Amino acid sequence: MPIYAYTGLTARGRAVSGVIDADSPKGARLSLRRTGIFPTAISEEQAAPAASPASTPGGLTRRFERVPARELALFTRQLATLTKAGLPLVECLGTLIEQLERAPLKRVLSHVRQQVREGRSLADALQSHPRVFSSIYINMVRAGEESGTLETVLARLAEYSEDQARLLRAVQSALTYPLLMVAVAGAILLFLLAYVVPQVTRIFSETGGKLPLVTRLLIGLSSFLAAYWWLFLLAGAGGALGGLRLLRTTAGREWYDRAVLRLPWVGRVLQRLSVARVARTLSTLLGSGVPLLSALGIVTHLVSNSLLRRALEEARTSVQEGESLAAPLKRSGLFPALFTQMVAVGERSGELEGLLTRAAEAYDEEVATALARLTSLLEPLTILVMGGVVLFIVLAILLPIFELNQLVH
Repeated sequence: MPIYAYTGLTARGRAVSGVIDADSPKGARLSLRRTGIFPTAISEEQAAPAASPASTPGGLTRRFERVPARELALFTRQLATLTKAGLPLVECLGTLIEQLERAPLKRVLSHVRQQVREGRSLADALQSHPRVFSSIYINMVRAGEESGTLETVLARLAEYSEDQARLLRAVQSALTYPLLMVAVAGAILLFLLAYVVPQVTRIFSETGGKLPLVTRLLIGLSSFLAAYWWLFLLAGAGGALGGLRLLRTTAGREWYDRAVLRLPWVGRVLQRLSVARVARTLSTLLGSGVPLLSALGIVTHLVSNSLLRRALEEARTSVQEGESLAAPLKRSGLFPALFTQMVAVGERSGELEGLLTRAAEAYDEEVATALARLTSLLEPLTILVMGGVVLFIVLAILLPIFELNQLVH
């Protein structure tokens, strides 16, 4: 059944847009009017070919559309519930499409349902939309379809998506406020030094008297910023451009990733964050029936740190040659000893999936605790630094006033 993109107005005059499947444009208009939408434009959309990830539904304008992790997790949970109830897959997708309000996911699912109707598997239909469904998602669905346990795999995938979305929200909420506070404080400070302070200190400079050291430092810093602010912009732009060019080289990227991991506190948190993601993803894939070698190949592409990624690639090669997973991970020296030990115990006992889940939970908790401590430290530290800067400015302005007052008396 063709899919039509539409724009229209509700009975209250609110502009709406979305997608709907119907036999013809006339049928689409009738269906929309029955739901209280008066269409102003309707056009048929073409499904994207599986081999062309860039040509997502709707052409070039759709290629930048993203689906939030929380929304994708909710969809997966609902799909798992409906398939567990015994409903046909096409009917499950139709029910979910009807209740969706956001256009990107609704449009994608409409095309997925169309391809499933044409006889393609769900995994193949999802593979046409790599910007929405990751390789983990697609491979888990494929494994569930091949083993006949799609509803179980979808439930596991929903838990995985929810855990990832929850961790992402925790990181964002922990860092947003301190970073925003630092940015606002820096902007205010630059405004004071570049505009307000010169207006006030000009009076002292015109007196011709000897000014206190603090005041001279403030006047010099303010004059430098006012005269050479463009130099800071050029230096920042040049540094950013040089850094990007460095990161595009293999040696530069490895140097950066190694330096990040060696940073005090920050390196440990980032390492734990990556290990937690590897452990949870690997556990989810293994529990869904994906072979270990395939699971390692998928997990490798999720790690942004090039050193950890290379260690996982070498571990996959070693496992392919008959070695255990724990041994190459331990040799790399990049994974915590507790993690490699739990992997070794899991391989010996046949409980690798369960122990990976426990490791992921332990490292997720460690990361959450570290972020909470960082937040609790950054807020008072930022206030303390800003207080010191304000004290410096106030002293630089008030000390000459006190000296002038003593001369008058």
